[in-house]
Amino acid sequence: MKNQWISGLVGIVRVKVTGKGVERFLNQLTRNEILIWNVKRHGTEAITFQIKLSDVKKVRGPARQSECKIRFIERAGGPFFLQRLWTNSGFVLGGVAFFALILFLSNMVWGIEIKGASPATEYQIRKELKEMGVKIGKPQFTIENVDVIQRELTDQVKALTWVGVELRGTTYHFQVVEKEEPEKPKIYDAQNLVATKKATIVKMFVEEGEKVVSIHDHVKPGQLLVSGLIGKEDEKQKVAARGEILGETWYKSQVELPLESTFQVFSGEEKRKFYLDISGAEIPIWGFGKHEFQEYEEELNTHQLKIFKWKTPIAVTTKTIREREEVNRSYSEKEAVKRAMDLARKDIKNQLPEDAIVKGEEILHQSINNGKVKLSILFQIIEDIAKSQPIIQGDENDGRNKNDGNSTS
Repeated sequence: MKNQWISGLVGIVRVKVTGKGVERFLNQLTRNEILIWNVKRHGTEAITFQIKLSDVKKVRGPARQSECKIRFIERAGGPFFLQRLWTNSGFVLGGVAFFALILFLSNMVWGIEIKGASPATEYQIRKELKEMGVKIGKPQFTIENVDVIQRELTDQVKALTWVGVELRGTTYHFQVVEKEEPEKPKIYDAQNLVATKKATIVKMFVEEGEKVVSIHDHVKPGQLLVSGLIGKEDEKQKVAARGEILGETWYKSQVELPLESTFQVFSGEEKRKFYLDISGAEIPIWGFGKHEFQEYEEELNTHQLKIFKWKTPIAVTTKTIREREEVNRSYSEKEAVKRAMDLARKDIKNQLPEDAIVKGEEILHQSINNGKVKLSILFQIIEDIAKSQPIIQGDENDGRNKNDGNSTS
């Protein structure tokens, strides 16, 4: 029977018929257009066959007319399966609830391990993770993917050079590489302090050693600032010259900024939709309805559901739709110059040590070409210009010579 599986959905009954009028009974069923199949004879006065559940009442009349007895010996198909399911509904619901609970618990965050970070950096990382929603007890499919977490941590935690993020089972593993602190200047048994760059001395604090230059002196890179040779000419002693020599230095910056620009920004409005992906078939489970964004950007995040460490063919897909809008920015010449100056200051500060001070700034050249403002800016910076230089054998006379010729005030 070609459509036997359809009959299985609506229900199938296996019938046993006994009596001397079996042939008449079968002929009567045929005349009444009652469909039967899997007909089997059991001796001369008994047969079995299958019919649809809806035809059960139709066979009673022909049975009485043919003086046969009928008995329903087997039931199968959808209605009977549902009936048995309902009878055992407590066990079924318990099994479904247990499976759902295991599936849910297997896809939550139960551990966060951070390796390679100092206690202070680890505290900052855990604080940022908590703000991002990465915490114990949170469903994994509600958390951003590992690439987004990695990018956010690198941007927010300044002490990080690199962080590796990996989700293994129910635990997030973070491998951290911190930024190396600048090496402290090596203090030799005997050393001088020399200039690192061209500058004008504005302040001096010498802890040990003999000053060779004075305030307002102009110095060049490598010029001796503080000598590690102290004492009388005949009895020079070698010491480790130490101190802070602040000099006024100069940096030139070139900045270019368009007067008119167009760019895309997010408005902050977004809509999230959740889908259950079962072997490629998507079933919406949350976030129904269409969005009203004219310009938007979609981001998909798919999380494969697991039972313990084994992946299932079921995945939860989160679709985030963010509204995007086009912004036209226009500067007047005055505004463009101000903005360009701000950019130049930010760029200079990124090049300087933290304790450096911007003393002043001066625009050397300003022009507008092809809709762009171009600035050439000179910055005056106050910074420590001293570095240590070891005193080696035979430097005593050289030191005296430098003492005689380097001061310009």
